[in-house]
Amino acid sequence: MKTIRNSIRIENGIKYGDTFEHVNFPYAKKLTAVNAISMAGLAWAPKSPKEVEIGGIVEAAVKLKWTKVDGAKGYKIYWRDTTSPTWDNSRYVESTMFTLDGIVIDNFFFGVAAVGENGHESVVVFPNKIMKSE
Repeated sequence: MKTIRNSIRIENGIKYGDTFEHVNFPYAKKLTAVNAISMAGLAWAPKSPKEVEIGGIVEAAVKLKWTKVDGAKGYKIYWRDTTSPTWDNSRYVESTMFTLDGIVIDNFFFGVAAVGENGHESVVVFPNKIMKSE
């Protein structure tokens, strides 16, 4: 298979590739602004928790525990259906451990984000450890 290094080309009279004449500059401007705002929000947020533990097998309660993050005022626990592409549920807490009563661990994905004094949130971290039964 031949590798094409330059995607701008004409084949059989058809133009292929991205050129300036086809750029939608008003859209590109809006997209750049959204990206800059998103990056600024992440820059102003505290770091994400390094370790997030999960437990709650065979009971209708999900236990989460995570490492403390310097500069975090609190944390946001997120969960969503396993078929959902977005975080549909959340709960703000000011501790590094919490139990979501009435929620079955097998039905959802979970994550934790750190929240700074300014309200900016870190990237959500999925659980990366299993909480051992006590």
